Formats: sequence, C-alpha cells, structure tokens
Amino acid sequence: MAIPNLQVALDHNRIEDALKDALAVGNEVDIIEAGTILLLNEGDKAIKCLRSAFPDKVIIADTKCADAGTTVAKNVELAGADWMTVICCATIPTMEAANKEVKSLQVELYGDWTFEQAQQWRDAGIDQAIFHQSRDALFAGATWTESDLNKIRRLIDMGFKVSATGGLTKDTLKVFEGIPIYTFIAGRGIYATENPAQSAREFKEEIKRIWG
Repeated sequence: MAIPNLQVALDHNRIEDALKDALAVGNEVDIIEAGTILLLNEGDKAIKCLRSAFPDKVIIADTKCADAGTTVAKNVELAGADWMTVICCATIPTMEAANKEVKSLQVELYGDWTFEQAQQWRDAGIDQAIFHQSRDALFAGATWTESDLNKIRRLIDMGFKVSATGGLTKDTLKVFEGIPIYTFIAGRGIYATENPAQSAREFKEEIKRIWG
C-alpha cells in the first residue's frame, strides 16, 4: 500500500497570509492548494505566487468549477496550477473539457451524488476524487463514519485515487487505517498551530507509521 500524500489547503482571505503559512510548511508537505476562498479573493495571483515560491511542488487550484471548464482550466494552468477541482454536480462535458487542459482533474464530492455518476466520471477519464466532510458540516458537529469509509473504499475499488479532507488532525488519521488513501488534505490542522512546520512533520510521521 502506497504512503498517502500530505496536502496543505490554503483557504486564506489574503495572499500575504497564505504565503506566510505556505512558506512555513511548503517544504514539509507534498502538495500545496490554493483554496477556494483564496482564489475568490485574490484570483490567479494566488496561483502565480505559490508557483513562484514552490517551482517543484504540485500546485492545485481548488476552483470547484461548475461550468466553463475549458476557460477555467486554461486560466489556472497558465497561472501555474498542475491540477484543479470540479464540483460533482458539473456536467460530464464540463469535466471533460477541463480535463484536457490540466495535468489532472479532481472531482469534489459534496452533497448528493451517486456511484452511477462516479462511473460516468471514470468513463470520462477522470481518476481523482476528493471525499469531504465539509467545513459547514464539521461546524455542525459531523464526524467521519463507517458509511463514509465504505464509500471511500468503493470509490477506490472503482479505480479512483481518493483524497480525504475535513477537520483532519494527525490523531484522526488512524480512522483510515487499512484504506489506500491517495492524499490527506489539511488546512488549519497544520498552519493554525503553534509550530506549523512541526505539525506538518508530525502529520507525515503518523502517515508513514500507519501506511509505511
């Protein structure tokens, strides 16, 4: 079983704050994400700044694209993003169009979606999915359940590389033991700690302990 990646999600309002935290943890993580909030506030400048600071890292634009797949994907690719996200309710043509412009496309699983839809995504050549506990759900008290884990297992069996995100800390990683998660995505659980670099290292150490 491969060792999962660690991704830091930068959902800051200002690029200055995002860069400060990115510089603190960027060398400790595998993937750096320009989060949706950051992109809405700062546009492609956020991607350009992260690419400039980390020329050798995978950079993700978390656009949650729902339409205009070609245009959005071309724009983020030109800015320096390797991957981008689409929302699961986007049409197959939107996903296919975006997938032609970036190195990899990730489908974000929010709300109501079906495994029949997931098969359509796979048939369209998309092989990454992000399984969420949403920020709002977490604030409402949601936690990871066996139902969530079973859905992740089924997606993996379908051929998806599945990333997991939502209130993750190093202490919650054990919930996923035995599941070949592709990437764990954390934001405040890394950069909003007293020592972000150390927190990222501890995340990585726990991942290696469980999956190594």
